[in-house]
Amino acid sequence: MKIMRINSFTMIIFFFMCLIFYLPVFGQDQDSLTLPNEVRLNIRQPPDTVLKTIGIKTGMIIGEIGAGRGRYTVQIASRIGPSGMLYANDISQEALLFLKRRCVKHGFTNVKTVMGTVTETNFPLNVLDMVIMVNVVHCLEKPIDLLRSISKSLKPEGVIAIVEGNLDKDPSVEAWFTRHKLLKIYREAGYTLVREETFLPKDNIYVLRRNNKIE
Repeated sequence: MKIMRINSFTMIIFFFMCLIFYLPVFGQDQDSLTLPNEVRLNIRQPPDTVLKTIGIKTGMIIGEIGAGRGRYTVQIASRIGPSGMLYANDISQEALLFLKRRCVKHGFTNVKTVMGTVTETNFPLNVLDMVIMVNVVHCLEKPIDLLRSISKSLKPEGVIAIVEGNLDKDPSVEAWFTRHKLLKIYREAGYTLVREETFLPKDNIYVLRRNNKIE
């Protein structure tokens, strides 16, 4: 009987440990905007937490660089509402076609896809409150040139919000950049760091504003 009590107690502890570990995953599964293959990344970079942190609000005009198939696009679109507008940029036509279908499925009419290049966003001029980049900078062929091209699309008080993996936090991901390298890229592109958030386990959030030297 003593052995049975120990085994039962062990199984109960194991059950609760599993429940705690998988609870965030279950929560993401219940989000109708999230695809199954996006759950793990959304646990790493929770959209609700990130978008609140960078200050997304109803009615904003946003540009998203490297939107891909829309993991963050649909989350942003749901928060800016019909009075807002999101310009979703990518260099992959296939990804943008998928994103268009995804937005139609969810009834989002506040998203316009934009075909970009490695150096140009092709966003409209002087209209954006914010540009968002999630897991993008380390993938760019010419990051400084592309970041510079954003300036002409921002409103005078517009900002860039970047969520990017930090090699200092996780050296196992060789494709990521160190914080020092990222800040150097931002400076050379003509931006000033106005805020940095480090609470995510593997990523940092950088909020940038263009400075007087950018052309």
